[in-house]
Amino acid sequence: MTISTKQLELTQRATERAEGTLTTLAHFIDLAWLREAYRRTRKDGASGVDGQTASDYEQRLEENLSALLERFKSGRYRAPPVKRVYIPKADGKRRRPIGIPTLEDKILQRAVVMLLEPIYEVQFSDASYGFRPGRSAHQALEAVWRGTMGHPNGWLIELDIESFFDHVDHKTLQTLVARRVGDGVVRRIIGKWLNAGVMEDGRLSRPARGTPQGGVISPLLANIYLHEVLDQWFEEDVLPRLKSHGFVVRFADDAVLGFAREDDARRVYAVLEKRFAKFGLKLHPEKTRLIKFKRPGGPDHPRGGPGNSRSFDFLGFTHFWARTRKGGWAVKRKTAKNRLSRALVTIKQWCRRYRHEPVLWQHTQLSRKLRGHYAYYGITGNGRTLVRFRHAVERIWRNWLARRSARAKLLWSRFKTFLKRYPLPPARVIHSAYPSQSSS
Repeated sequence: MTISTKQLELTQRATERAEGTLTTLAHFIDLAWLREAYRRTRKDGASGVDGQTASDYEQRLEENLSALLERFKSGRYRAPPVKRVYIPKADGKRRRPIGIPTLEDKILQRAVVMLLEPIYEVQFSDASYGFRPGRSAHQALEAVWRGTMGHPNGWLIELDIESFFDHVDHKTLQTLVARRVGDGVVRRIIGKWLNAGVMEDGRLSRPARGTPQGGVISPLLANIYLHEVLDQWFEEDVLPRLKSHGFVVRFADDAVLGFAREDDARRVYAVLEKRFAKFGLKLHPEKTRLIKFKRPGGPDHPRGGPGNSRSFDFLGFTHFWARTRKGGWAVKRKTAKNRLSRALVTIKQWCRRYRHEPVLWQHTQLSRKLRGHYAYYGITGNGRTLVRFRHAVERIWRNWLARRSARAKLLWSRFKTFLKRYPLPPARVIHSAYPSQSSS
C-alpha cells in the first residue's frame, strides 16, 4: 500500500468519524513511511545538538531508519533537546529564537506530521491558510481582499499574538490532541517532543510552555491550538451572534477579523483578550487594534486618528484603498515598509560579505534573490514597489563593487554599461489580479 493510499484511508476514517478519537494510528508508520519522511526532510539545514549531518546518516540509512522505527514503536525513543539559535527580527535590533531538532528528530516529526495531517485537514477551518497542504499566503491575501471589498464600510481587527510559540501551554495542547488522537504511541511521542527541553550555551532548560519555532511538527501543533482558540470559536460562537456579516482569515499566528458593523466589531474586540488568556496567550497591546477600514469618498470616511485607518499590514503587505483605472475604489496591496527595509538590509549584508567573489557568480546569486522576491511580492498593484526594490539592489551592488579596490572608481556611467552585460531581472508581477479585481 502506497503512502498516498494510506493517507487517503486516514482521511476517510477521519471523515467518517468527524467527532471523537481515532485509535490504532501508529501502525501506518512503517519503514517505507520513514523513507518517505526522510526524503521530505531538508538535508542542508543546521545540525542539532548531536551534530549529525544527512551525509553521515545516509551512510547507513536503512539500518538507521529501522532502528528509529523500532524505538518509536516500542516507546524507547528519547527526544533530544532542540538547539536554540537566534535570527534577527524585522527591526534589526531584536532577535527571534529558533529551535533546531536533530536530523533523526526531524525525520520522525515529519513522519508524524504525514500521519496527522490527513486527520486534521478534515477538521480545520477554511479560514486557516498557514502551513497546510494546498494552501498558501497568497490565498490568505485573496481571502482578505474579498472580505474587505465585500464590506467596504466595515471594521477590522488586526490580531497579533505576543510570542505565540513561546506561550503554548503543553497540558492544554496535549488535551486538544487527545480529543482526536487516541493512539498512545503517537500521543506519547508528541509529549516527549514538548518536554524535550532547549539546549542553549550548554545549558538545558525544560519550559512548561512553548513549542520551538523550527520544529517540523510545531506548525501543525500551532494550527491545532489556534483552531480551538480562534477559528472554531469565531465560526461557532461569534458568527451566529453577529448582527451582520463577518469573516476571519488566519495564517499561522497572524489573523485579520472583519465586520460589516461597528457594534459587532467592538463586542468581539472587547472579549478577545479574555478568550486568548483562557489558553495562556496574550495579545500584543500595540499591534492588536480595532480600525475602521472604510472605502473613501463619503463624508465620514476615515482621515486618521485613533480607531481610524486607511491601511493595515498583513503577511508582508500594506492593504489600502486606492483609485482604480476606471475611477472607482478598490483595496490594493504594496510591500510593507518593514519588509522592504528588511529585504534591502539582507541584500546589503550579502553584498558586503561576498564583494570579492567573481562578478558572474554575484550576478547569478543576486538574480536568484530578486526572482525569489518577485515570486512572493509580485502581485497586481505592487509593480512600483518592485521597481524601487530592484533599483535599490542595483545601487547596493554598485556601492560594494566600488569597494573591491581602494583606487578604482565605479561611476554610474560605467556601472550602467556594466548592467548591460550583467542585467538584473526586471520587476515582474507573478500573481495576476483576482477575477473580480481585473478592472482595477
